[in-house]
Amino acid sequence: MSFPLLTVTAAVPAVGAVVTAAVPAAKRSAAKYTALLFSVATLVLAIVALVRFDPDGDRYQLTESHAWIKDFGLRYDLGVDGIGVTLVALTALLIPFVMLAGWHDADPLEDVNPNRRWRPTQGFFALILLVEAMVVLSFEATDVFLFYIFFEAMLIPMYFLIGGFGDRAHAAGEEEAARQRSYAAVKFLLYNLAGGLIMLAAVIGLYAVTAKQLGQGTFSLQEILAARGSGKLHIETSTERWLFLGFFFAFAVKAPLWPLHTWLPNAMGESTAPVAVLITAVVDKVGTFAMLRYCLQLFPEASKWATPTILVLALIGVIYGALLAVGQRDIKRLIAYASISHFGFIILGIFAMTSQGQSGAALYMINHGISTAALMLVAGFLITRRGSRLIADFGGVQKVAPVLAGTFLIGGLATLSLPGLAPFVSEFLVLVGTFTRYPVIGIVATLGIVLAALYVLVLYQRTMTGPVKAGIEGMSDLKVRELVVVAPLIALLLFLGVYPKPVTDILNPSVKHTLSDVHKTDPKPALEAKK
Repeated sequence: MSFPLLTVTAAVPAVGAVVTAAVPAAKRSAAKYTALLFSVATLVLAIVALVRFDPDGDRYQLTESHAWIKDFGLRYDLGVDGIGVTLVALTALLIPFVMLAGWHDADPLEDVNPNRRWRPTQGFFALILLVEAMVVLSFEATDVFLFYIFFEAMLIPMYFLIGGFGDRAHAAGEEEAARQRSYAAVKFLLYNLAGGLIMLAAVIGLYAVTAKQLGQGTFSLQEILAARGSGKLHIETSTERWLFLGFFFAFAVKAPLWPLHTWLPNAMGESTAPVAVLITAVVDKVGTFAMLRYCLQLFPEASKWATPTILVLALIGVIYGALLAVGQRDIKRLIAYASISHFGFIILGIFAMTSQGQSGAALYMINHGISTAALMLVAGFLITRRGSRLIADFGGVQKVAPVLAGTFLIGGLATLSLPGLAPFVSEFLVLVGTFTRYPVIGIVATLGIVLAALYVLVLYQRTMTGPVKAGIEGMSDLKVRELVVVAPLIALLLFLGVYPKPVTDILNPSVKHTLSDVHKTDPKPALEAKK
């Protein structure tokens, strides 16, 4: 029996969460280092999985399959394709930086307010590890019901991270800040639970279809795909469309796709910066990943049927998110709306049904995670120093903290997809892939790039340039711990901006398999006949 690498990669952070939570209350530093150690161990395992993955090999690799509940066709099936293994690596990469950036976010505040209750430091870091375990298993699961369990289970630790560990730099009083945190956490939970319940109905429906036609119901993705490919399983058009909608709705909420996006600005705005990164750079990727793995593979004809509507919604998300980012006064909400625009680009690429579009979308998931983490974490350092997240409270930062301002600029330039930084390549591929099949949508989507330049550059101008505002004079520059967080992310943005080939070589075979599932090929260029 081969070593269960995928199981261990997910189990290490889960065990780490238990161990961290069990550290005595007075040993807060020990809890932090324990959690960080487990996150680094997970990163090492994820790198091993990435190295062992063969892009020219089988579609799903490092597979594990064990009977779970035979009577209901439930199995513990794990396996990663090129997209899954890179997203596992992205998740494992970001978690140590999230922890380092939030090193003091759950520290007690007795010195500030002796009457305030202590923040449970152990709980904060344990919850982060628990989210990591759930997300990794979501990327690894090849059993539909197993995926559903972890897709929903990650909501619980995220709920407590949003509601229990909110941003300390809040303009309102403590009571109002607590109310807004609670509202954001409940909204996040209700939206995603509603999507999950609809998906559960579709999962049960899929099982019923397989039981009727195959004699034994199954949730196995590979068994269902094999049965459809051999003609043993045929889903009627109307049934397939309803099942597709059930799955897609849940993924669109998680992604988030307009108009199901409204929970995200609240959740990111009221969270600490590291938790905001966890939301948009890690958890939300499960939604777009699942569109590729489940919607397109399980329901190819329904996916093509729904494509025009989804493309329009994604296009609205691109423009809407960018427009609202332009008008924001809150730094974190600006980044949240920018992310809504970026997820619109990712979904455009997925449903353009071209190799360039889907390769760009898969690469965009990686690059968006890195760029958003860089920008949001630096913004978090900035907000913590000033004690405010309002843009109007900043000005002239580059004169007193030039390194902080410089890293903020690079993160912002990556967000607007400047050539030479990682997101440019993925955004360019998405637009090219969309334009080849839907030229009008591709052209309109480029407006999102123009608006991105506007909101990023205006943000930098208002916060970093000009005269030094009151409250900024004594602002310190980035410290060693903060540089350890930011420097590797910036290095990755630069490296993948000029040489994305190592990642695209892993992603492209999976994209080809997906396009084959939906029976799509790239449009042939229309060439005028030579006279």
